[in-house]
Parts: sequence; structure tokens; C-alpha cells
Amino acid sequence: MLNWTRNRNEATANADALSGTHTPEPTKPVEAPAKAKLALALGGGAARGWAHIGVLRALDEAGIEVGMVAGTSIGALVGGCYLAGKLDELEAFARSITMRRLVGLLDLTIGGSGLLGGMRLTKRMQEHLQDLSIEDLDRPFVAVATELHSGHEVWISAGSLITALRASYALPGIFEPVTCNNRTLVDGALVNPVPSSVCRAYEQPLVVAVNLNYEIFGRSAVVKHSASFQPTDEPRKPREPHHLGLPGVMVQAFNIIQERISRARLAGDPPDLTLHPRMSDIGLSEFHRAGEAIDRGYSETMNQIAALQRMQEVFAR
Repeated sequence: MLNWTRNRNEATANADALSGTHTPEPTKPVEAPAKAKLALALGGGAARGWAHIGVLRALDEAGIEVGMVAGTSIGALVGGCYLAGKLDELEAFARSITMRRLVGLLDLTIGGSGLLGGMRLTKRMQEHLQDLSIEDLDRPFVAVATELHSGHEVWISAGSLITALRASYALPGIFEPVTCNNRTLVDGALVNPVPSSVCRAYEQPLVVAVNLNYEIFGRSAVVKHSASFQPTDEPRKPREPHHLGLPGVMVQAFNIIQERISRARLAGDPPDLTLHPRMSDIGLSEFHRAGEAIDRGYSETMNQIAALQRMQEVFAR
């Protein structure tokens, strides 16, 4: 009986060979290459920060997974809402802002520590983030703030999400500082405008930063200038006076601080890739231009998707 079975198998194999056909052996399924998750460092930039929404939309559309978010100022606001699953609500709110509605959201205070109390904005956040803590998020999140009395950089990685966001975007002179655990906290962009160093400290393999202030001023320079009158043979056309006013001076000064500190911090602890949405023509207070900012963040990220996907595979090895 055994010989007969062997002979039959041999005959079948010979027949298959003569006919040019054979029964293929089952193959193992091809495993997709492992991919590293992105650690995102979302920088400050006030109204320019709506671009972060476009960045996150592009990453989700491309199937690139975010494993951690560190945010400063509005970068903390957008990143926190994203990890809380409230990005749709935040985008709808941002796109609904008009000049008239923006004025309605501002609550001027007299005699306080800032021009705006921020309670109306806090009330809007409470509608979606009430009682939510950072520990409830499914991925690590860090909001960067500045301790006003010591100048220390403060990383908020636990506790109330709303408190962390408010502290991170409390721009001095505009929003009132946030008191938390006996610390007076203000905007984190004063010390770390693009917090890639936070992601490094959390030992993330692939760090991607979003810098919204890259092309605001260009490369820094030292200009030699004399305060005395210097007559020249060629008449010069006098410059038109540019009256900024108090808010304009404060905003422009903060622009300079963010841009210069960003260059220094990123040079000392560079991310693996930096996204630079073109935002120079959007002012810090132009929150009503959310649609433009979101589109630019989305476009810049989509242009870098292939590079990000390659880096994911390389850093997963």
C-alpha cells in the first residue's frame, strides 16, 4: 500500500513537470515594514499657529502616526486639542473667527496683569475640555510655559489640560499669568518657542518640529550705526514714519524674541526634520485668517510626506 501511494505521488509530480504546471507551496504573508512614530514639536506663533491644524490634517491623511506632542503657546493649544480628539471642533472655531467676532472674544481688564483676562476663551475651551486631564490622553503631551519670577522653563505633563494650555499661551502684557502650584506661569515661547528639546528628553526616535517664525526676519545681523548726524553729498529720501502704537511695539518685540531664540535653541538641539510653513505675511493677531494658515500648514506638510515616510522606516530599524 505504501509503495502504491509513493508511486502515485511520483506519477503526479512527473505529469506536472511534463505539462509545465505545479502546485505552488503556500507563501507567508509579506509584513509591512516597521515605521517609527513621529514626535511633534509644535512652535508658538499666535495667529500663525492655526497652521498646526493643517500639519496634523496632512499627517492623518497620509497615515503617519503621531506618538507624542510637545507644544508651546498656540502649539500647545492645537496639540492638546488634537490628542483630546477635539481637532474638528477647534478647526471649526478657528475658521468661524471674523474681525468682529474676535473683538467679542476679548475681555479687556483694567488694573490686571494683562490687557485680556482670557475668561471668554477659557469658557469656550471648557465646553469641550472640561475635567479632562493630561493623563487622560492616549499619548504623551507636554505644554511648555515660563515661570515668571525665576525665568525657568516649565514642562507641564500632568494635571488639568485647560490649565496647561492657558499657562502655555499666556503672552505677557496680553493675557493674565496663570497661577498653578505656587508658580506664576506665562507664555512658553519666552524660553522655548519650538520645543524639540522636550521630545529629545523623552527619548523619541524621530522628532519633527514645526517652526512658524523661520522667515519673519531672515538671518540676524549686526549693524554699525552712528547716532550723530552724518551729512552726505547725496540727498536721501526720508522714510515714512511707521506708528506701531503700544500693541504693535509689543507684538513686534515678541516676534523678534521668538525668532532669535528659536534659531539658537534649534541649532543646539536640532530636530530630525523641520517644517517651515510660509507665514511671514500673517500677523500674530490676525486670528481671522485661519483658513489661509491651515492651508499653508497642510501644503508644507504634504510637500514633505515622502521624506517623512522614508524617515519613519529608517528610524524604526
